[in-house]
Amino acid sequence: MRDLSLDPLLSQARFHISAPTRASCPPESGPEIAFCGRSNAGKSSALNVLTGQKNLARVSKTPGRTQLINFFELGDTDAALVDLPGYGYAKVPEAMKREWQKHLGDFLEHRVTLRGLVVLMDIRLPMTALDAQLLAFADARNLETLILLTKSDKLSHNQAAKARMAMVKIRPESTILVFSALHKVGLQDASAWIVERIHATP
Repeated sequence: MRDLSLDPLLSQARFHISAPTRASCPPESGPEIAFCGRSNAGKSSALNVLTGQKNLARVSKTPGRTQLINFFELGDTDAALVDLPGYGYAKVPEAMKREWQKHLGDFLEHRVTLRGLVVLMDIRLPMTALDAQLLAFADARNLETLILLTKSDKLSHNQAAKARMAMVKIRPESTILVFSALHKVGLQDASAWIVERIHATP
């Protein structure tokens, strides 16, 4: 039986290509929605549950394994989901970490086909300076942002609601959803936001 919580377009996602830098990314053609966040925020799990595929994005017990810019095509359309390198947690040399962040910023500033940015944050943790910097890149481009407060299953319903309201006060310009990949909390609203941005006229 088909999972009615999944969007038909997102469920057609398939891996296309990985690129180490913006210069090596595919040509800019159709609309793209990028996913980014701290290395332990549950980005791969969110991508997998949004597309209904267990292994579309690699879920690792070692945060920071996404070191490339990964593109996922959406069916026969020219749209794509883009999985950006995680930041701020991975146990890698500082020089490599700075290199990731440089390419991340370059992509967010200059990738013309970006239509929206999905920022994932562990609902139990405060926003970091890197999170704020990421959102500043989006603001500078007037790029719409969706903040998914992940791992909400670790909190009670009331605690999660309070955490969301606290984030709304900090980022009123973003759409903010309580999200759990495990229990599919926020799945439909997140899917709708992504698909709406894909279909929006630039």
